[in-house]
Amino acid sequence: MIRNLIFAAAALSLAACATSTPYQPADKGGYGFSEQRIEDAKYRITFRGNSSTSRETVENGILYRAAELTVQSGYDYFVVIESDTEAKKRYSTTADPAFFGNYWYGFPRRAYGFPYYAYGFGWGYPYDAYTREYTRYTAVAFISMHKGQKPPGEPQAFDAREVMANLRDAVLGPQKPAEY
Repeated sequence: MIRNLIFAAAALSLAACATSTPYQPADKGGYGFSEQRIEDAKYRITFRGNSSTSRETVENGILYRAAELTVQSGYDYFVVIESDTEAKKRYSTTADPAFFGNYWYGFPRRAYGFPYYAYGFGWGYPYDAYTREYTRYTAVAFISMHKGQKPPGEPQAFDAREVMANLRDAVLGPQKPAEY
């Protein structure tokens, strides 16, 4: 019974982490976007993704938030002054659940001194272990917002409405047409 509860809890925790970070405000250092006003029309925008969120999703989210913030503030285009995407890697090693399940089943902690000689077992920990890499991306951008048309030939300048139109489906998911 306890063993089943442990496996159920592990499955639920894995399921919670199995979805990509949605486009949402980050609550108290959580996943999603946040911004900080630096000057009148300058902001620092951050987008943090969980380990199921790709680098591209994080970078699209930060561009979309910059465009959204620009339009909400009454401006037409923004210039990315500086940007960076950081990858934090973490490794988790777990033993083969079948190894420990077979070992302890029916034998409550009795002599098992040589796991690699036992019938039906591999070489034992860490050889029967699984290592998984978890990568979490965080993107940061400093932007300045401006009115009027974006200057031609400026590669760091983005028309806010055009960015929102082009990235809407990638960031928010496909939009359903309104039903009347």
